[in-house]
Amino acid sequence: MKKLFSLALAASLAVSLAACQTQTDPLTGRPQASNTAAGTGLGAITGAVAGLLIAKDKSGGDQRKAALIGAGIGALVGGGVGNYMDRQEAELRRQLQSTGVSVTRQGNYIILNMPGNVTFATDQDQLNPAFFPVLDSVSIVLNSYPQTLLDIDGHTDNTGSPQYNQALSERRAVSVAQYLSSRGVDPRRLLVVGFGQTQPIAPNNTQAGRAANRRVEIRISPLS
Repeated sequence: MKKLFSLALAASLAVSLAACQTQTDPLTGRPQASNTAAGTGLGAITGAVAGLLIAKDKSGGDQRKAALIGAGIGALVGGGVGNYMDRQEAELRRQLQSTGVSVTRQGNYIILNMPGNVTFATDQDQLNPAFFPVLDSVSIVLNSYPQTLLDIDGHTDNTGSPQYNQALSERRAVSVAQYLSSRGVDPRRLLVVGFGQTQPIAPNNTQAGRAANRRVEIRISPLS
């Protein structure tokens, strides 16, 4: 079962990581930790970020949109949406040539597929330092186009138990989100989702298929 979280990172990660604490949902007044399932590795995640907030309110709305619009970041309208995403896509393709990260366009959505073999060591959730420059390039583009929402989705192959893979997918997605935030990407734009082994894009009965399924995707959608 997938888990959805919105990252609430402190303005300075270098200072705040040592003082992590669970935050209170402004809609319900409840501690956010009560909304997470035990045994999914979230203890490790909350140790790495300032807090995790449930991203969906009870009406199914996305709290990110309200937060960003309330902060004065205007929503895209009409024909401006497509043009905005076209320009962002072109810049991402230019920045990510020959990096191993693919750029896919689906309507007004842009998907960045970051294969596990270039982002993480086997069975690890810490980013490969050699991948930092790639994420730096992604951050530059994302910061230039602030009128977008960013869903960061973690995926694994089916090696190991579903519970283990669920937790690993969450931790990997958080690592990417944390790095982007440390490079100036507004954390209010971010939604972290762990899908575990539930959404393969290739058969898991081959080595190549399993490698394709181990990935983190960034789905970029217009704030509209």
